[in-house]
Amino acid sequence: MSPPASRRLKIGLSACFSHADPSRPLFTGKTLQYVEQSIAHWIMSSGAMVVMVPCPMGETARGDVTLAHYAQWLDGVVMHGGADVWPGSYGEEPLRPEWLGDRVRDLYDLAVVEAFSQAGKPIFGVCRGLQLINVAFGGTLYQDILTQVPGAQMHRNATTYDRHQHDIHIVKGSRLAQLYPNTYMARVNSIHHQGIKDVAPGFEVEAWSVPDHIPEAIYRRAPGQSYIAATQWHPEFHHPDSPIIDSSVLLGDFLTACQRAKFQPAVGHSPFRIRDRAARLLRRALLRRR
Repeated sequence: MSPPASRRLKIGLSACFSHADPSRPLFTGKTLQYVEQSIAHWIMSSGAMVVMVPCPMGETARGDVTLAHYAQWLDGVVMHGGADVWPGSYGEEPLRPEWLGDRVRDLYDLAVVEAFSQAGKPIFGVCRGLQLINVAFGGTLYQDILTQVPGAQMHRNATTYDRHQHDIHIVKGSRLAQLYPNTYMARVNSIHHQGIKDVAPGFEVEAWSVPDHIPEAIYRRAPGQSYIAATQWHPEFHHPDSPIIDSSVLLGDFLTACQRAKFQPAVGHSPFRIRDRAARLLRRALLRRR
């Protein structure tokens, strides 16, 4: 018998942004917040219920609902893939105009990470989500792997997209190695051109790309702190004929952490204050767009 809604986990999913565009024929001049179907269905495959966490700020904002309210109500959050991270988020200038990223979405995502971290709720990041989490806690990124890493392989192919793949090496003794016992090499999809340069304090790399040694999975190992894990690959993108690693294991580990957190007190502590009080910066940035 299918469990009732009251017994299912409620998992937040961060929003993607399509900013106001006066030339768009539908929702002309309106800001759109949305989720990509595959990642919502991936989370739902476990029986969890998915709730998009909308940005509460902006020119049409009304009421007093905050991201903290969502963090208190939901059992965990998944940070969506998508646009590049603005280099200013980690103290750099864009090396090229096309790597400017989405500053407004960065500030929203940073505020989401802060709210759920402060509430002691598990966080799982996918692709951009991994990069954003790393930046939120004090790490940095390569703005473009092919440009900045000598001998790097191609990590994004616009033609093959989610069928573009490479190998990873899973670090011995890591949490990921425990989830995939006796698996030291695995295959993943690769749909990104940015990646982690300096790993955030308190996090460890659990998998590296082969052969160019770029971080592909991270995990927070900080005593007394809530669960945060992330992958550079997209576990939600899977084709029946694909040899990539089984993504249900990652989802199961995250949801187990969410279930466990329901019966544990909130941590209520964020040692790095998530990049300079991102919630306040978010409000300012969005007001400037009016």
